[in-house]
Amino acid sequence: MSENQTSIALLGGGCFWCLEAVYQEIRGVNKVESGYAGGANPDPSYEQICTGTTGHAEVVRIHFDTQLISYRDLLQIFFAIHDPTTRNRQGNDSGTQYRSVIFYYDEEQATIARAIMHEMLPLWRAPLVTQLQPVPVFYLAEAYHQNYFRQHPEQGYCALVVAPKLVKARAGFAKWMR
Repeated sequence: MSENQTSIALLGGGCFWCLEAVYQEIRGVNKVESGYAGGANPDPSYEQICTGTTGHAEVVRIHFDTQLISYRDLLQIFFAIHDPTTRNRQGNDSGTQYRSVIFYYDEEQATIARAIMHEMLPLWRAPLVTQLQPVPVFYLAEAYHQNYFRQHPEQGYCALVVAPKLVKARAGFAKWMR
């Protein structure tokens, strides 16, 4: 039996509840944490993030086993579960905190991300606006944001926005689902 090879991905693509819910269902993902990254304010709060003035994006930090799923696979899922062509917006959520962004930990991740982004270009009618940046400081979001969909599937936003993304992911990525 091979030893677990853990790596980390840091992605922002709209509300972190959506990304968290999908990646928690992916085989090989050991842990998903909702948080904030990419801005100047140290240790921001959700209330500060919601102003859209902190520069931070809502992100998920994904700890995954590279023996079960690759970084490339995680990015393919990422591009399928959000719209990488809308600047600072996902659906009705708008502001810089909802931007599409891939934060890379090393040059290998950056190279893979550039390749995937290039492969995605013909699949979209508009140009990709996904940012590709080195990993900044990650700030863990408040405890009530962690595992949000699992704890509140009946909540309005979860039922209307998160659940359909999860259904789409299950249909499109069945081979990677738990």
